[in-house]
Amino acid sequence: MLDTTTREEHRMVQELVQKFVTRDLMPLEPLILAREANGGKYALTTEEEAPLRATCRELGLWALDAPEEYGGANLPTIALMGVEEEMARTVVPFTIPPDSPNLHMLVAVADAYQRERYLTPYAAGEMRSCIAISEPVAGGDPSGMLTKAVQDGDDWVINGRKIWVSNVPAADFIVLMARTSPGKREAGVTAFIVERGTPGFIIEREIAMIGGKKTYELVFEDCRVPARNVLGGLGAGYAPMQLRLNVRRLQMGARCVGIARRALEMMCSHAKQRVTFGAPLADRQAIQWWIADAATKIHACRLMVQAGAATMDAGGDVRNEASMIKVFGTEMATEVVNHAMQAHGAMGMTKELPLQLMANQVRLMHVYEGPTEVHRMAIAKRTLKELG
Repeated sequence: MLDTTTREEHRMVQELVQKFVTRDLMPLEPLILAREANGGKYALTTEEEAPLRATCRELGLWALDAPEEYGGANLPTIALMGVEEEMARTVVPFTIPPDSPNLHMLVAVADAYQRERYLTPYAAGEMRSCIAISEPVAGGDPSGMLTKAVQDGDDWVINGRKIWVSNVPAADFIVLMARTSPGKREAGVTAFIVERGTPGFIIEREIAMIGGKKTYELVFEDCRVPARNVLGGLGAGYAPMQLRLNVRRLQMGARCVGIARRALEMMCSHAKQRVTFGAPLADRQAIQWWIADAATKIHACRLMVQAGAATMDAGGDVRNEASMIKVFGTEMATEVVNHAMQAHGAMGMTKELPLQLMANQVRLMHVYEGPTEVHRMAIAKRTLKELG
């Protein structure tokens, strides 16, 4: 699925992940779908996840983009995009550890103490993390955040509220963005590492999202964090946060390709088998055009993701490409999944197929890591500056 210029070992990694998804994850889909349809948690149990993690270790699918000194494979971004594409072909909620964007952020700015205490065990899969950026009044514009941190001796005291935070219960630490210089917008934002169980760190509520997802609202009340847990420079939290967001947006593009691939495969399989008015759906022009458009747009999105990943690997500025990828990828996947659901008729509306989860998960992508409209605004501003 990668172009001919991609190194052969990267192709082999993608093929290995493809086999892992087909052999180990796909068979779990009926269980996951039934559990979610009956009101259960859209999640693997510890007992179900353990053998998958063991298989990942056995296959070497672990810390794929972590530096070699932390036990990782140090794969470039372009290789990781193939991994993300394959993992997105299934709705089984499993991620090859660890969470890549937070890893990139720690690698970029963590000091010696933070590397030993957090990055090393995190890359080894012994710790988990999450990140808190959005607030009830500052979502798509993180520069408007109100959560503040005030220095008190050797500590920082944090007060504020965060919302739409994922993976909180499983996280051993959270990367928290707080304002340390009021009125300075991005320049006044600092990143802090806050460990689970720190006094004043309160999980206010769990918020059920579409697509079986959960997010959380957090409250910080006089939450005291040692100065050694400032991640990166004081007032310099925005840049590493942007790095994390760019990685995530490229991942989202790759995942949109994987989701759309699965939806297209299902649509083609059903169209060949389903006969209406004496002819298979595959002979209907409307279905054929859906299939042709899907194949074309999936190809285009994959090339966009590969180009963006190559830019990132070369140290270039990927912000504009990442925004384009997020907009195009989410809209492409939405269209393909919608057409697959429509082609399946009433069956496409059921919770017996993964299409409904795929549709809702892509719908979420239109909002998180920056709403589509904000990205379009950013793309327009950069284009006007370049060409105006």
